[in-house]
Amino acid sequence: MRTRAGRGRAVLGTLAGLTATIGLTAALAAPARAAAGAPVAVTKYSHTSEAGDYIGQGGTASYSAATATVTAGGDASYVRFRVSTDDTWWDVDLAAPAGEELHPGVYRNAERAAFRTGRSPGLDVSGDGRGCNEVYGQFSVHQIETDDSGAVTVLDATYTQHCESADAPALKGVVKYHAYPLSYAWTSDAGDYIGQGGALSHTGATSTFSLSRHGDGVQYGVSGRREYWTAILTPPTGEQFEAGRTYRAERGQAEGVAGLDVFGNGRGCNQVTGELTVTRLGRDAEGVINAFAATFTQHCEGGEPALRGTIRHYA
Repeated sequence: MRTRAGRGRAVLGTLAGLTATIGLTAALAAPARAAAGAPVAVTKYSHTSEAGDYIGQGGTASYSAATATVTAGGDASYVRFRVSTDDTWWDVDLAAPAGEELHPGVYRNAERAAFRTGRSPGLDVSGDGRGCNEVYGQFSVHQIETDDSGAVTVLDATYTQHCESADAPALKGVVKYHAYPLSYAWTSDAGDYIGQGGALSHTGATSTFSLSRHGDGVQYGVSGRREYWTAILTPPTGEQFEAGRTYRAERGQAEGVAGLDVFGNGRGCNQVTGELTVTRLGRDAEGVINAFAATFTQHCEGGEPALRGTIRHYA
């Protein structure tokens, strides 16, 4: 095993697929100034090391901006995420294939970042003087963004690293730097027409998301993993959505009843009953919702089987 002999290249990232769809930069600024229930950016690092993994020594680690110094740097092709305290440090290097830039997606067959060959992506996780000579693994970039100067402002990624051989014990980690949650997950009871009894999760590495105004509420869209989902969510007539509230819901909003209509893959309900809980909420300067987190339970056509979902759109 090698030990770290010096600092590698400083590195950065860039947002590619999501900004054009929903205007991420504008969406991130306003929620932070919103009232109770406002979205909160997350900066943290954690990993789990299998027994026999040289880097993590079979242990676990977890740090946040409150317990460690967390930085990200570099350029659009190579990002270094660093966590340090008085007692320890961890570096996570993520590199695009030569001549490319990082963007949301899954990067398989990664090699040691500074010495990657051909069109292979790069990965290198080291810490406390321990590093790999050869790296085998993959990583997923869920969000990545830079400002006008090229500095990283948002990073959300996960990785799996094997040190020295492809079948070596794994080190698995989560990297978040000023990242707002972005995901959609659903489960469907047996007999539910919409979900057909299945379950699936969508993240920025696999899927694209959209959020637009729909009356006083929102229309939320997801595309990815061979699926298309739409959720139309509106507050009760004459009201505005409030974070922390749970609403009785039907397909069309009414007095005291929120609107809930979740459909996908060519299947929808004529009649809906259910429940909608808004957990976080952000609005822009004009009061339009631009960040939204919620959970829902939907029953189709008066049936007992339910579709249940969790929406996290920069909130």
